[in-house]
Amino acid sequence: MVRRAVAALLAAGAVTAGSTAFAAPAGATGGALAWRADLSKVDSDDVNVRDSGGALTLRDSAWHRTDLMTAGSEGYLISPEQPLASAVNRVTAKVTADLPGGTGVEVDVRGRSGPGSDDWTEWTPAGARPAAFGRAVTVVQTRISLSSKADRVRPTVREVGLSGSLAPQAEALAATTPLTYTIYATREGLVGHTTANGHVITSNDHFVALPSGKATSAKGSGTYSVKVCRTDGSRCEYAPVWDVGPWNTRDDYWNPASVRSEYKDLPQGQPEAYAAYHNGYNNKKDDLGYTVGNPAGIDLADGTFGSGVGLGDNGNVKVTYLWTGTSAASGTVSTAGDPVNVRASASTSAAVKGLAANYAKVPIECYVNGDSVTGKLGTSTIWDRIGAGNYISDTYVQTGSDQPVAPLCS
Repeated sequence: MVRRAVAALLAAGAVTAGSTAFAAPAGATGGALAWRADLSKVDSDDVNVRDSGGALTLRDSAWHRTDLMTAGSEGYLISPEQPLASAVNRVTAKVTADLPGGTGVEVDVRGRSGPGSDDWTEWTPAGARPAAFGRAVTVVQTRISLSSKADRVRPTVREVGLSGSLAPQAEALAATTPLTYTIYATREGLVGHTTANGHVITSNDHFVALPSGKATSAKGSGTYSVKVCRTDGSRCEYAPVWDVGPWNTRDDYWNPASVRSEYKDLPQGQPEAYAAYHNGYNNKKDDLGYTVGNPAGIDLADGTFGSGVGLGDNGNVKVTYLWTGTSAASGTVSTAGDPVNVRASASTSAAVKGLAANYAKVPIECYVNGDSVTGKLGTSTIWDRIGAGNYISDTYVQTGSDQPVAPLCS
């Protein structure tokens, strides 16, 4: 489909003029911790930014991801992880920036329970209100997004100071297993264009787009991955989230109203595009003001759409948001190599049930011994069960061990 979500990774509370300081969270308890984001470490997971004498600015002031953005530019930096001396569940940001008219800066943060863990929270805006995590974390990472509405005009970020604290909060009720919803899917296409995380789309590519930057994985990673299946469950693909769209940019519809960035009056699991298209919600517009032309809540890259899920046309799919749920991160690992066959049993002759895309995070439930396979990471008879009736050779999974990392399947 033709994408309408152009301004990627937008968040509430953007800095839009001058130098802005955000207030500390009300009612915070415990000792606050403070640090500065490192603005000089620009590397492969960053998009169209450069170090300018210790400050951060756009590398190309006329670069943007799609032809629909006729002027201006965008980009972001993901700072190195910041280990903290004690746990926090609130983070605030103080931004010092030079912002000519029409430019802006946005700060998002995420956290995990400690070095070596992979239980990242979603990216959360640290804007006019503190970023609040649903649990305590001891490692925080910062994403600084820059934008301009005019060519050759650049914002310059000179410092991002952050502080964390531990505040009382109501006990959150979270699903034990990852959330799954039936969602209308469209084919993204756009070969040669660039995704929100800087990946250049290739023919038969394997990734998905969701209409919120809260769950966008960095290029070459799958921290936030989904399992997309035909509605009858006959074929699925595990794929990383690499883009923002197809309609909205702030619609994390999988989250409950207490967390959802916008459209809090809609049922959890219902994309705004569905309500706009079918019910005339928001005057049939998305959050960028475009008239919604279909009810899509997910875009699938060509390979995911066709060879992965096996769709012939746009339509409903079942989507599991693999990073959600209290147990989601405990056994998830990344795949390695080209899209790998997911089979019905631990045999190279078993029926192919779909694919696991390169970099996708998959949940290892247990393991079985089966056919010997020589794959990207060696030779083994270990097969990992990553879902009901879904098996993948351990030689394509980055477990960090030649031995099983999960119990034997019963």
